[in-house]
Amino acid sequence: MANFETSYRPLESYHDNGDETPQEGGGIMIHVVPESSKARWNHIDDLDSFFTRVYHYHQKHGFTCMMLQETLELVQFAFVVVFSTFLLQCVDYPILFQDRLPFQYSAQNVSRKIALNDAIIPLEQCISHLNGGVIISLLVALFFWLLRIFKVVYHFFQYMEIKSFFSTALKISERDLDNMTWHEVQRRMQEVQREQQMCIHKQELTELDIYHRILRFKNYMVAMVNKSVLPVRLRVPFLGEIVFLTRGLKYNLEMILFWGPWAPFENNWHLKEEYKKISKRKELADLLSKHILWIGIANFVLCPLILLWQILYFFFNYAEVIKREPGSLGARRWSIYGRLYMRHFNELEHELNARLNRAYKLASRYMSIFTSHILTIIAKNVAFFTGSLLAVLVILTLIDEDFLQVDHMLTTITILGMIVAGCRVFIPDEHLVWCPEKLMMSVLAHVHYMPDSWKGNAHTSRVRDEFAQLFQYKAVYLFEELMSPVVTPIVLCFYLRHKALDIVDFYRNFTVEVVGVGDVCSFAQMDIRKHGNPQWMSFGQTEATQYLQAEDGKTELSLMHFTATNPEWQPPLESTAFIANLREQAQKDAEMLHVLQEENPLYYSLHSMSSLGAGYSRLAGSILNPVAQTHGQGLCAPSSDNEASTKTMPNMKGGISHTEGPMHGAGTGLLSSVHPGVLQQVSGAGVLSSPMQMHQHDSNSYVVEAPVQPSAADMSFSALYMHELHHRRCRLRNYGDFHSRTLWNRPASEMPNIQESPHEDDERAEKMPLLEPKLSKY
Repeated sequence: MANFETSYRPLESYHDNGDETPQEGGGIMIHVVPESSKARWNHIDDLDSFFTRVYHYHQKHGFTCMMLQETLELVQFAFVVVFSTFLLQCVDYPILFQDRLPFQYSAQNVSRKIALNDAIIPLEQCISHLNGGVIISLLVALFFWLLRIFKVVYHFFQYMEIKSFFSTALKISERDLDNMTWHEVQRRMQEVQREQQMCIHKQELTELDIYHRILRFKNYMVAMVNKSVLPVRLRVPFLGEIVFLTRGLKYNLEMILFWGPWAPFENNWHLKEEYKKISKRKELADLLSKHILWIGIANFVLCPLILLWQILYFFFNYAEVIKREPGSLGARRWSIYGRLYMRHFNELEHELNARLNRAYKLASRYMSIFTSHILTIIAKNVAFFTGSLLAVLVILTLIDEDFLQVDHMLTTITILGMIVAGCRVFIPDEHLVWCPEKLMMSVLAHVHYMPDSWKGNAHTSRVRDEFAQLFQYKAVYLFEELMSPVVTPIVLCFYLRHKALDIVDFYRNFTVEVVGVGDVCSFAQMDIRKHGNPQWMSFGQTEATQYLQAEDGKTELSLMHFTATNPEWQPPLESTAFIANLREQAQKDAEMLHVLQEENPLYYSLHSMSSLGAGYSRLAGSILNPVAQTHGQGLCAPSSDNEASTKTMPNMKGGISHTEGPMHGAGTGLLSSVHPGVLQQVSGAGVLSSPMQMHQHDSNSYVVEAPVQPSAADMSFSALYMHELHHRRCRLRNYGDFHSRTLWNRPASEMPNIQESPHEDDERAEKMPLLEPKLSKY
C-alpha cells in the first residue's frame, strides 16, 4: 500500500452541525437528572458492548436461549475431552475385539460372550496409567474449561442487565422477541436515548450511530478486505493462488488488530493517539510486526493441542453426518473470505445471512454447470463396480442374515454404500441445462458484488475458480479448518508481518472521529465525496483519488443498502444528491422503457430480476406491463379481501426477528422511483410478502415459492441497475479513450473541423451524461 500522506482527522456526526448542545439554551447543555427507575440507563460507559449485547440478545432469542446454549457448549466441551480420554486410556481393545479373553474367564466358560464391561479398564487403573502427554492435555483443557465457566457466569450477569433493559426501557418481553424486527428494536432504542441519554455527547442517536458502535471493528475488517490489505494470498503448487482465511486465523487477526493486549485500539471506541501521527508509522510498523511474530510463535507452541482439539471436534460433529449423507461433503458454503468480500459497510449479521441464503441455491446451480468430464467418467465407473459388489452383498444378506457374522462384512457394506453415495456427487444431471450468464446475474442480484472482469465471462473456468474462493466445497472448508493450526503460525510469521506498514497506514488514513461515536473507519461513513468511485456515479460527485476509492462500488452499494434497510435515516448532502441523481436516471429510463428496450439498462435489470422467482417476475412484469396492471390483470390485484388482508407477513427463517429493515417497504428506493407505490401495492396484494405457496412444476412434483420481502426486492433491483449503469459507463469511457487515440493518430488533413480549445476536453467531460441515448447491446 502506498504511503498516502494524510492524517487522522475528527469528523462531526451528520446533522449535528458541529454542535454537541441543544440549539435552544444559548449553547449551555442542561442535564436533566432522570427518574430513579430510569437512572440505570443514563450515561452508559461502553455503548459499543452494550449495543452489541442488545443486538445479540434480540437475534439469539432472549436470555433463556442464550444461557442454555452457552451452558450446553460447556457440557459439550467437557464431553469431548472426557470421552476422548476414556476411549484412549480406559478401553481394553484386545478384549473388545476378542483378540484375547478377560483374565477372569476360565476354560469352562470360554464360549460365553464378552460383555462391554469386560473391555472397560477400572477407573483407578485407568488414571494410574495416564501418560505425561495426556495429563498435560487434560490440564490445558481444564484451564480453558474454567475460563469458559467464568465467561458464562460473566455473560449471565451481563444479559440479565440486557433482559431488564428490554423489559423496562424498551417494553419488549422475551416471548415477543421473535415477533419484533431489529428495525423496531432500534427505533425504541432511539426513543430511550431521547428520554434517558444513554450517550451524553449527543441529544439523539441516528441509525448510523448505532450501526457504527455494533460494527466498528467489522467495518474495519470489511474495508481492509476491500482494499486488499487482508487476507493473505498464498501461492500453492498445482493449485495456484488461493485465499487462506479460516476461523482460527480470523480470530488471531481480530486479536491483533482490535481487542488484544497489543492491539492499536486503546479501548472499544478509541484508536491510540500514536497511530494517528504519520511520524510514528515506521516505529509502529516495526512494533506491530514484532507483536505478530510473538503471536505466531504462541500459535506454533499451541499447535499440537489445537490440532488435537480440531480433529476431535470435527470427528464428533461431522462423523455421523458423513456416514448418513456422504454427499454432504460435496455441498457448498460461503467461505469466510466470501462473507467479508460481499458484506456491505454497516451491514448486520442477520442482514448478510438473509442475502446469502437467498443466493445459495442460485450459486449452487451456477457451480454445478462446471463439471470435469474425466472425473464424471471415473465416478460412473467406480459407482458401477462398487454398486455391483454392494448389490451382491445385500442379496446374500437377505438370503441368510448369518452372512453378516462374517468378519468385517458390515463394515464393507457400509463403506461401499458411502463410496456409491460419494460418486453420485460428481455425476451431473444430464437433463438440466443452465445459462451461466443468466445465473451469474441472478446471484449478483442477492450478493450485490462481483468483479468487473466477470461480466460476460461467467462461462469460463477462470470465473468459476474465482467464484469457488467465495463459495467453497464443505470438504474444502473442513480440510482448511483442520490444517489451520499448522498453517496459521506460518501465515502470521512469514506473510502477515510484511503487511504491518500497510496496516498502520490504513488506520491513519482511514480513521475519523465522529462526535458521540468515537473513532470509526471512514469508509463506514459511506461518504460519496470522499470514498466514491467515479465509475459508479456521475461526473463531479466525488473527489476521491484511486487510493481513497472503495473498490467494486462498495461505497455506493453500501449506501443504497443502508437506506433501504433504514429508510428514516437522512444521508449527508453529497450522498443525498447521489441517490437523487440515481432515481432521476431510473425515471428517465422508465419513460424510455417502451421505446429503446435493447439499449435501456432498466430493461436489462428488470429482465435479470424476473429470473429470481415468481414473486420477482410478477414485480418486474408490473413495471414492464403497466397497462395490464391498471386493468386488474397484473400482480397487484388480490383475489379477495380476505386474501389481501392475511398475506402481509413474510415467512422468515428464524422468525420476524431476522427480517431486513422495516416489516413493510417504505417506498423510498429505486423501484418506487420507477413505479411509485409498487412495493406498497404489491405488499398489500400479498404477492411479495405472502406466505409460501405451492406451485405445480410438472405432473408429479411441486415447487415451493418463497415470499419476497419488499426491501430485499428493492435492493436486488438497485444492485442490478447500478451494475448495469457501471458497465455501460465503463464501456463508454473505454470507447472514448479508443476514439481519442484514433483521432490522435490520424493525419491533420483528415480532421478539418477539430476545435483546439485547451479547455475543450474539460467542458465535454462536465457535460457528459451518465448514459448515451444509443448504446449497443451486451
